[in-house]
Amino acid sequence: MATSAQPTRDDFAALLDASLGENQSFEGRVVRGVVTALENEFVVIDVGLKSEGRVPLREFAGLDGKTDLKVGDEVEVFVDRVENSQGEAMLSRDRARREASWDALETKFAAGERVEGVIFGRVKGGFTVDLGGAVAFLPGSQVDIRPVRDVTPLMNLPQPFQVLKMDRKRGNIVVSRRSILEESRAEARTGLISSLAEGQIVDGTVKNITDYGAFVDLGGIDGLLHVTDMSYKRVNHPSEVLNIGDVLRVQIVRINRDTQRISLGMKQLEADPWTTAAAKYAVDTKHKGRVTNITEYGAFVELEAGIEGLVHVSEMSWVKKNVHPGKIVSTSQEVEVIVLEVDEEKRRISLGLKQAQRNPWEVFAETNPVGTIVEGEVKNATEFGLFIGLDGDVDGMVHMSDIAWGMTGEGALARHHKGERVSARVLEVDIEKERISLGIKQLDEQGGTGAATGTRNTSGGDWKKNDIVTVTVVAARDGGLDVKIGEDGPDCYIKRNDLSRDREDQKAERFQPGQKVDAMVVGFEKGRKPMLSIKALQITEEKEAVAQYGTSDSGATLGNILGAAFNKAREESEKN
Repeated sequence: MATSAQPTRDDFAALLDASLGENQSFEGRVVRGVVTALENEFVVIDVGLKSEGRVPLREFAGLDGKTDLKVGDEVEVFVDRVENSQGEAMLSRDRARREASWDALETKFAAGERVEGVIFGRVKGGFTVDLGGAVAFLPGSQVDIRPVRDVTPLMNLPQPFQVLKMDRKRGNIVVSRRSILEESRAEARTGLISSLAEGQIVDGTVKNITDYGAFVDLGGIDGLLHVTDMSYKRVNHPSEVLNIGDVLRVQIVRINRDTQRISLGMKQLEADPWTTAAAKYAVDTKHKGRVTNITEYGAFVELEAGIEGLVHVSEMSWVKKNVHPGKIVSTSQEVEVIVLEVDEEKRRISLGLKQAQRNPWEVFAETNPVGTIVEGEVKNATEFGLFIGLDGDVDGMVHMSDIAWGMTGEGALARHHKGERVSARVLEVDIEKERISLGIKQLDEQGGTGAATGTRNTSGGDWKKNDIVTVTVVAARDGGLDVKIGEDGPDCYIKRNDLSRDREDQKAERFQPGQKVDAMVVGFEKGRKPMLSIKALQITEEKEAVAQYGTSDSGATLGNILGAAFNKAREESEKN
């Protein structure tokens, strides 16, 4: 049996287990120890184990790299191993600080509290931050509210951060400085907004200019000065009136306290020109203005700074219809306009450009009364008539029935073409409907009297319309006859539909070369060359025969009437 003076093997095993268990409980923990010595670059610390441990002196240095440790000081260290190969305890001041820091950080992260740290290094994508022993990553996008080109002034300065993410197992901490600044700015904005009121006049500095306006710094909070609130006059782009850095006096137009947005205005500090617009720009008054903008539906004309009116495309020209306004006026052009309508409530003025000029149809009616002979160029030939260009950029129309006497409308139309200059008589002017009716056949008053036989002209020159001439057939063609007037007259051409009144006799082959035929002068080509028609002569002779020899109720037949007329015409021809 063993005695206390001589322990047994079992007693020794129990003591060893107790000793190892106590030592093992130290490992991986932060414990307090006492500085027993300072040896060169190491600090000797006793933490109550069998042997002391040594820790590099630099682990106790502050931000300035200095340490004020002395023998007897108590410090916290992390026990990495109870004993190494030399029998010394493996201790770490950095690990102790890191563990203590992690504990504190986890508590603050859970509570959403800020932490204090120091930016001390730069890494890819951001910076490293010392959070009292724990190293965190600060992304470049989280340094400031706006991009920072040089972060040097922010390094090695204690400042607050917000922990965004923590993973203790991986030793990963992500922090943000920007969230702190945004929170501070939001608090400042809230305080500043509460001190502002709509209608208040304040000073600000232009920070940024966009296409739609400018952002103005009001001393910690930005307000938007929209382009439409810069001036009563038209502003195409804010850069026309503002530059970055300009100090402005503006009025607070609107405050949205929920979104913390502020709308500003400059023009509100000026006199509103629309207050006197109705009196100054009365309906039917004439004013001068400058074209500021041209659209598909009209042009805007500035009458004065802040007052613009619209000239609709329909009010731009008397004669130019369905054309783009840009073909009538140009930007910056000075024009005279007439006020057509004023709407003060909607701030709109309707203007007329054409009303500032006399109606060209009125001018034409005054200078060319009914019966006046005018001259113009055939601008267009349609199936129902001719359009003639006249002085004053107006057009007149000659209906096909008013082109020539004794001819069908189609035949008369065929004698004229686009670009030809013709004379006509004014028949009617309708100013309201902007229409001018002309007549070409009315130039020959005799042609419409009924005495349409005309004068037989055998002189061989100086022909007049409705003259009757004797021609010699030169050649018969499919489309008509080549003929010659008299012995030494000009060569002319009679179209197929002018060879006879009756359609079945409109055949060129029934005429033989050398045959003499009577025809009527119905018009003239360029150079006064006569245009001839046998058909017109037949119709004219028929009308004259009816007038001289009988009517429909006289008892005479049409054959008897025409026979008498033809006999008389033959006798007169033989006498000549």
